[in-house]
Amino acid sequence: MVARWVAVVASFLLLGGCIQSTVELAPESSMKPRDKQLLANAPYDTHVPIAEPFLRHIVDYHRKEAPGTIVIDQDNHFLYLVLANSKAIRYGVTVGEEAQNWSGIARIGNMTEWPNWTPTAGEHQRLGNIPAFVSGGPHNPMGARAMYLYDGNKDTLFRIHGTNQPEYIGSSVSSGCIRLTNEDVIDLYNRVKVGTPVVVIAPGHGDSPYNPKVALEGGRE
Repeated sequence: MVARWVAVVASFLLLGGCIQSTVELAPESSMKPRDKQLLANAPYDTHVPIAEPFLRHIVDYHRKEAPGTIVIDQDNHFLYLVLANSKAIRYGVTVGEEAQNWSGIARIGNMTEWPNWTPTAGEHQRLGNIPAFVSGGPHNPMGARAMYLYDGNKDTLFRIHGTNQPEYIGSSVSSGCIRLTNEDVIDLYNRVKVGTPVVVIAPGHGDSPYNPKVALEGGRE
């Protein structure tokens, strides 16, 4: 774990001359009373440190997606919500392991607060002894919100959702879904709607210090 965070910090030091980034934490006003109640009793460390690059930022955005589009850079563990005037909100995320990730264009076909979790057959096979069903709540690996990705009218079975393992933000350990901290997924959920387009960039085509394709500089919202 220590080695992973050293690597993360080192990679972002390469950008030191380019990035003047200001963290914008998800506002508490975005939470409902139920959210505050459930998160106050979360069965995990709610104060786990998230590496600074994976906290929520407002950044300059260099791609051409329309405002309101979600763009996911799996290589660098970022989710962007495109804003007007060449800006975007950047969230740190957990993405799928190499054999589990997916890329393409989808849309949000459904949205749920504090979703239940019914593991797929593949998750049972991959994860071993897990429950057949977990009701919604802070103990649930789906977290506080879920946005279900559809290809046309077909559920892709991939989700953007919260997590009960915030320590893995910035890692590639999921079964293919995109995880945000519960605070960030609530913030994102409040900004999007059913029908929102989602672009998942294929591995090897994300941002980098040497080949900036998505975003470089940060600023205040």
